[in-house]
Amino acid sequence: MTFAPSRPLPLGRRVLAAFLAGLAAAVAAHVVVVFVFYVLQATGLSVVVPVSNYFGISSIALGVLVFAAALAGGLRRWYVAIPVAVVAGVLAETVGIVHIILTQSAWDDQAAGYVVQALGTNLLYVVVAAVATACVGRRVWSAVAALPGRRQVLVRMPSARLAEGQITHIDRVALDEELADTQWEAYVEALRAEGFETVEVPVSDDHPDSVFVEDAIVLFGGTAVLTSPGAESRRGEQDALAPVARRLGHTVRRIELPGTLDGGDVLKVGSTVYVGRGGRTNGEGIAQLRDIVSPLGYTVVPVPVTKVLHLKSAVTALPDGTVVGYAKHVDNPAVFDRFLPLPEAGGAVVVLDEHSVLMASSVPKSRALVESLGYRVVTVDVSEFEKLEGCVTCLSVRVR
Repeated sequence: MTFAPSRPLPLGRRVLAAFLAGLAAAVAAHVVVVFVFYVLQATGLSVVVPVSNYFGISSIALGVLVFAAALAGGLRRWYVAIPVAVVAGVLAETVGIVHIILTQSAWDDQAAGYVVQALGTNLLYVVVAAVATACVGRRVWSAVAALPGRRQVLVRMPSARLAEGQITHIDRVALDEELADTQWEAYVEALRAEGFETVEVPVSDDHPDSVFVEDAIVLFGGTAVLTSPGAESRRGEQDALAPVARRLGHTVRRIELPGTLDGGDVLKVGSTVYVGRGGRTNGEGIAQLRDIVSPLGYTVVPVPVTKVLHLKSAVTALPDGTVVGYAKHVDNPAVFDRFLPLPEAGGAVVVLDEHSVLMASSVPKSRALVESLGYRVVTVDVSEFEKLEGCVTCLSVRVR
């Protein structure tokens, strides 16, 4: 069985997988054909060089064709890969035959007939090339596509004006900015200890809430969507994210006014994207997001949010896709395929890997429940950020 990713691969990974698939298919086809001629003919090793030379251009063409087909997604599904492999085998051998004709004489009226005849004579290569593409090439592509990528995460240092951050559903209390800085550093160190490479977005002292980097950008495979913050004071936070995203190899798209969308309202569960419709995200922002991500294979599901700041203030998802949250803060739990109520508010989770999550130290009962499900829980203290309606998800964006 081979792996077919459920979401689009980043461009760099796709190119590498396609190149190695083409190389593997070409080498496999070439080696098998030469070996068959060596076995079938009684001339021993003397047949190896001329046969290799004869099919050399065909094998090079096969590698290029498989590379192009894999890059376009032709090896993603087996029922597509089989006809692609047959076409690649025929075209590769055709290129090889045409090359031989042109190197030996000029193209004439009989050349096309010779190509057809030679294809029949060299049917062995066509068959071997097709099998190599469908089996070896696709398996290599699948293996490379399934390899874990670099574990990177975007973070942003707190603004010098952090205490001025927006609040909507809670009362303002005094903020200890020095403690907030210490907690942010501990949060970043916790991610690094879990194997993440942290990518720091330039600090923005003009934007008090900019430490909540999740609200400014949402990543979908190789596409980065810069948001359009619902709070006027937060507009402009996303500008510094564009060069960072491009440096990481992402295509950058934007949500434009009058559409508004905060990243904290976007919860991805597999290929389903739940988007909170509330105080910070409006219908136009959701519509623009749908237009961007639907062609990438995602389904956008709007969710009402009236009791908390963002959708992810109410619910997040465990590695297995189960949505978890404090039921009193969730407008309609039935909208989610699987919903598990947590005993405390603020029990957001950041998925670290298939077996581990990050949670706030302020929710010990929720932590115990998640651990009882077989997950390893890493805890961090984010109490100062909770005073600004923040949580563990707000402070980072995983690059995946």
